[in-house]
Amino acid sequence: MDADVVAQFQFTGQDIPWLLGTWADAQPDTPLLVWEPKEGDGARWTYAEFRSATRRLAAGLAAKGIAKGDKVIIHCDNCPEMVLAWYACATVGAVAVTTNTRSVEAEMAYFVEQTEAVAAITQPQHAALVAASGPALKWIAVTDDNSGAPATAEEAAHGLERFADLYGDEADCPERPAEPMLPVGIMFTSGTTSRPKAVVHTHANALWAARVGPTNIAMHPGGVYLIFLPFFHVNAQSWSMWTTVLGAGGTVVLQPKFSASRFWPVIAEHDVTHISLLPIVYTTTAGQQIPPNKLEVGVFGAIAPPIEQMLGGIKVVPAFGMTETVIHCSTAAPYQHIPPGSLGKPTPGYEMLVVDPDTGEVLDDGRIGELWVRGTRGIQLFLEYYGNPEANEKAFTADGWFKTGDRVRVGDGGAIFYSERDKDMLKVGGENVSAKEVEDLCRQVPGVRDVAVVGRSHPTLDVVPVAFVIKGPDAADDAELERQIIELATRNLSDFKVPRAVYCVEDFPRATLDKIAKNKLRDQADALPEPF
Repeated sequence: MDADVVAQFQFTGQDIPWLLGTWADAQPDTPLLVWEPKEGDGARWTYAEFRSATRRLAAGLAAKGIAKGDKVIIHCDNCPEMVLAWYACATVGAVAVTTNTRSVEAEMAYFVEQTEAVAAITQPQHAALVAASGPALKWIAVTDDNSGAPATAEEAAHGLERFADLYGDEADCPERPAEPMLPVGIMFTSGTTSRPKAVVHTHANALWAARVGPTNIAMHPGGVYLIFLPFFHVNAQSWSMWTTVLGAGGTVVLQPKFSASRFWPVIAEHDVTHISLLPIVYTTTAGQQIPPNKLEVGVFGAIAPPIEQMLGGIKVVPAFGMTETVIHCSTAAPYQHIPPGSLGKPTPGYEMLVVDPDTGEVLDDGRIGELWVRGTRGIQLFLEYYGNPEANEKAFTADGWFKTGDRVRVGDGGAIFYSERDKDMLKVGGENVSAKEVEDLCRQVPGVRDVAVVGRSHPTLDVVPVAFVIKGPDAADDAELERQIIELATRNLSDFKVPRAVYCVEDFPRATLDKIAKNKLRDQADALPEPF
């Protein structure tokens, strides 16, 4: 029997509307979504109210001509309308395309064209951009405000349809049989190493995340997840919401974006139990008074630093995953013990290999190789890169292994240790240089708050390493700090690994989820005066 057929059979008769409806029938009065805007009134929806609202929106979408398989752009900062629209699309059988609100017109035009979108939902602050980017869209509906903030007079004069007018009669909500392998969402990769690719998720992908996500992070009925990361990213949609709502029947508290000043008050007010962690969370809240709270777990989407005490003693769980892997494909669940600095071990349901990408040799002895992950496409792994057969062919081996592009090694007890992405492995005159190795050394210099090492083009060596540094309050002046870094590197690294220059900057260019956009740093480095 074909393995994919067997895997798909496990989700027979199930999809997102079915699962949401199951929870709504079981606990209609339990809060599902709590809205905490920076300004304006908050709101909340119980499971019964959320299901009703999405079905009313689904009726309105169907009345506007949206049918199964149609792509609908949702270009919003975090807001209730964005979440409701996503689940309304799922109810109709359409595909919600969530896009990065930091995108410029050319990028948005690419998103619309690449996904063959037919309509869009956005906010006043983005309405002009979306209209200019998608002139062929059949309609664009605009919310009344910008995630709680009033629209300016200019923004409000967009002349487009109102989101509020999309709501129809719940009785007119289209009914359809469950199709677990039907596409439900498209998210674009962050594009830190190449042009963003359109990652297709299915209903079964969401159901899979709902099954394994709660175990990975110890989410439970009554759990509350605070979402402040952007909903156009897999962390918010899957790691947070699919895990909490679809998987455990818990509650999500949604904020427009991260707020250092409101971080602890919101956690305390809403009895938050789970959060996602990024460096900005604990660096900007360090030293704040921690109120009595019920926080249990912080999920760190990489190597978890020792920050438990900074957050009141909660358990910090490292987890590795990508948009393409749907949920955490490797974790150290809160009750497991793993070597410090590792990404944990494969989540049940995923297979992993560390492979030499040049020879195909499996590396189980601590050598660094590329991480390959295998599962069923459309269940454990994304279905495809939409409209990009070349990328699909490049991403998968003939026997179904997804090549992540991440460099890792196997450590004690089979734990996976992250090295870096392939594009961060510099080739200096034929020698491989790990940017992470150089960065780790640079961080030992007093006054270096953060550092990113990239390759600067060189006429004979291909590239040479240079370091971009964000200074802390105790840093020396730029010239002295550069001297200290290069001196330390000279003492501890081979000469081809030593940065040729150090550039002090206020911040790094960022991609989704605060990731450093190293492609942009490489461009900056090439534009600066030659350091050699």
